[in-house]
Amino acid sequence: MSIDEVSRRSFWNLLVPLVGMMSCCIPGCVTESAGPVQPTSMSAGSESDDRTPEIPSPDAGVPVAAPGLKNLVAYHPGFVSGSAPNGAEGFATLADLGVRTVISVDGAEPEVEIARARGMRYIHLPVGYDGFGEERRRQMIRAVLDGLELGAVYIHCHHGMHRSAGAAAAVVVGAGWATPDQAIERMRISGTSRRYQGLYQCAARSIPIDTAEIEAVDPDFPEVDRPDDFVEMMIEMDLAVEHLGRIAGADWRPPESHPDLVPAAEAGRLADLLRIASEGRRAAGESDADFAARLGRQSDQVSRLESLLLVPELDPIALDRALAAVRRSCISCHIDHRD
Repeated sequence: MSIDEVSRRSFWNLLVPLVGMMSCCIPGCVTESAGPVQPTSMSAGSESDDRTPEIPSPDAGVPVAAPGLKNLVAYHPGFVSGSAPNGAEGFATLADLGVRTVISVDGAEPEVEIARARGMRYIHLPVGYDGFGEERRRQMIRAVLDGLELGAVYIHCHHGMHRSAGAAAAVVVGAGWATPDQAIERMRISGTSRRYQGLYQCAARSIPIDTAEIEAVDPDFPEVDRPDDFVEMMIEMDLAVEHLGRIAGADWRPPESHPDLVPAAEAGRLADLLRIASEGRRAAGESDADFAARLGRQSDQVSRLESLLLVPELDPIALDRALAAVRRSCISCHIDHRD
């Protein structure tokens, strides 16, 4: 059966031939995007706010929003990327959309119980801002293909702009549903920053993958897969701060001694680690009740630094001040809670 014939079948019955691939995350240059497109409401133009939401079209040129969900962009019929569901409201919307499988590529622990209560399977396959490797890509393709046999599939990171878009693009190329250029165009609709070159390259370097290879992937994916060792996360945070210091010393560019460092990706990784730590058991068990909130505020602080690194024209003075504020916050937290 040809790919065109397969694409005409309803998504829950998709059986797509898949093909092998080379490493998907080779650094390179991708044409700059015109920038994120402003989302529209799913209910815009409808006669009733009670209308059941529908899966957005894979041809839609703008992201859409729905109750508890943001930045929804379809990459294939029944396969949608977007933000993390916001509590019960977000999962209720997913249920209305016919979603039966939710895939998180974010580092935070998924809300498994809420999804389970709605009859959904949660799969947790975290990826980084700098991209992901071949094993992870195959896992995501297998998870999406299996999920589409049951209903719609929703893939998300935190904001639904960068990591979930890169993951969705790599999946549709690997499944033979889109060319790399078509997948990259969907990433631009999602608003993926051009500065996350590793994510773009995961789509740009993908080729379809053989059915036998995908069937060899273990389908028993975890519901939760995240670092639970607070000390290990603290070490990673310290390393990210050190990397940002090197980047600042190179005028906020990848330093010559460490060209693999992506400034925005390092800030994004640090913000994620702080957010995950603020939600973990170590923060919840800390005698100082303010500890978790403090980590959350630090995550927001680093996210502001990340935002400064995502604009087309960097402002070194603003970046220096933002990093200095992050360092002061880290030192203060260490004094109160670690030293």
